[in-house]
Amino acid sequence: MFYINAGAKSPGIHYTILNCILEKEHGKMKIKGLETYVATQRLETPFYFSQFGFSARQTCLVKVIAEDGSYGWGEGYGPASVIRAGIEFLAPLVIGEDPLHVEAIWSKMHLRSLDYARRGVLVAALSAIDIALWDLRGKLLGQPVSILLGGQRREKVKVYATGMYFVETEDLVGKLVEEAREYASQGFQALKMKIGLGVETDLRHAQALRQALGDDVELMVDANHAYSLAEAISFARQAAGLNISFFEEPVSPEDYEGYRELRQRSAIPIAGGECEYLLAGFRQLLSNRCVDIAQPDICAAGGLTETKRIATLASAFQTNLIPHSWGTGIAFAAGLHLVSTLDPVPGRLRMPEAMLEMDRSENPLRDKLTTPQFEVVDGRVAVPTAPGLGVDVDPDYLDEFCKDE
Repeated sequence: MFYINAGAKSPGIHYTILNCILEKEHGKMKIKGLETYVATQRLETPFYFSQFGFSARQTCLVKVIAEDGSYGWGEGYGPASVIRAGIEFLAPLVIGEDPLHVEAIWSKMHLRSLDYARRGVLVAALSAIDIALWDLRGKLLGQPVSILLGGQRREKVKVYATGMYFVETEDLVGKLVEEAREYASQGFQALKMKIGLGVETDLRHAQALRQALGDDVELMVDANHAYSLAEAISFARQAAGLNISFFEEPVSPEDYEGYRELRQRSAIPIAGGECEYLLAGFRQLLSNRCVDIAQPDICAAGGLTETKRIATLASAFQTNLIPHSWGTGIAFAAGLHLVSTLDPVPGRLRMPEAMLEMDRSENPLRDKLTTPQFEVVDGRVAVPTAPGLGVDVDPDYLDEFCKDE
C-alpha cells in the first residue's frame, strides 16, 4: 500500500457534523491523502486472445481521502505497478486541493504531464485519480455521479457480455458455443466474442455462435487489432451475412487510414478507441472518420472528466459511444454513470438504447472486491443511485488480494 499524507504532523482537526456541512458548503474541504493498492489474483483457467494470454487478473486502485475521512475510489486500466508509480508522481498535485474542483484538478495533472504523457499508462494513472475524485465529490454533495455529469437520460443501461476468450482445449468451438449459450441464459441480449486467430478460423467460430444463438441475440466480434487491412476487409466481406452488430479493433490502433478505408468498404459497423487517449486522440480518430462507434476506456482515456468531453466530441461527429470496460466494479460503475447521461445519436422521439461492455471472463477481483454486485435483468443493469459511484471496496477482500505486495 502506498500512502501520501499532507500535514500528518500538524494538530488534528475535529469536525462536528455542523462544521463538516459548513466546510463542504464553502468549499474549504481539502484532500488529505491518496492510497494505492495493487490487487492480484491467479486464475483457475488461463485464457488468451489475439495478442497475449492471462494467468492472473491484476488492477491498481486508488483511494482519495478528504480531511473529514470521506473518500472516493478510482481504478486505472493497464499495468498495475506502472499505474501506481504514475499515481505517486501525480499525488502531490492533488493533495491540499478542494475535492469539489474535479475538473480544475484534472487540468493541473494534465498540464504537468503533457510533455511526456499524451497517451499511455500515465494517462491511466490520471484517469484513476479522476474517477476517485468524482466518487468523492458525489459523496460530499450527496449525489450520484450521473447527476453531477449532467443528469440521467436513462435509469437502466443495456449491457453486452464480453467473453468467448480462447483456452487450451481440444474443442474450442464447443467451448465458445457453450459459454455463449450460458450468457444468453443469464439474460444477456448481446454478446461479444474474440477473433484474431486467422480469418478462416474466426469465420468458423462466428458462424457456430450465430447458429447456436439464433437471430434474437446480438453478436459482436473483437480482433484486438490482429488483422492487416486486407484480412479485415476479407473477414468483413465474408461475415456480412452473420448479422454482426460491430467489428471491434480490426486493425492497428495507429492505422487511421486503414480504419477509414475498412469502414468505407465494410457493411459491418466498425468500432475502436480502446487504445486511444484523451480528447486529442479521439479527435484524430473521429475527424478521420475511422469508426462508427467510439470506445474510450474511462480508466485509461482520461477518467470521467475527459470521457465526458470525448462523448460530446463524438456526438458532434454523429458517432455513437460505447465505453470499453474491463476491470472491477469501480470501472463498471463509472461506465454506467457515464452511459446513463449520453444523448442518442441521432436524437429522436423513441430513444435508442445506449450500451456498455460487461466483462464476464474469469475475474475474482471483479466478483469479490467491490460491493454491491451488479445484477443483469432482461439484459440491463440499473444505474446506481447512491452518492458517488455507488460502489465500495470490501476491506477484507482488498487485504486478501493485496497480501503479496
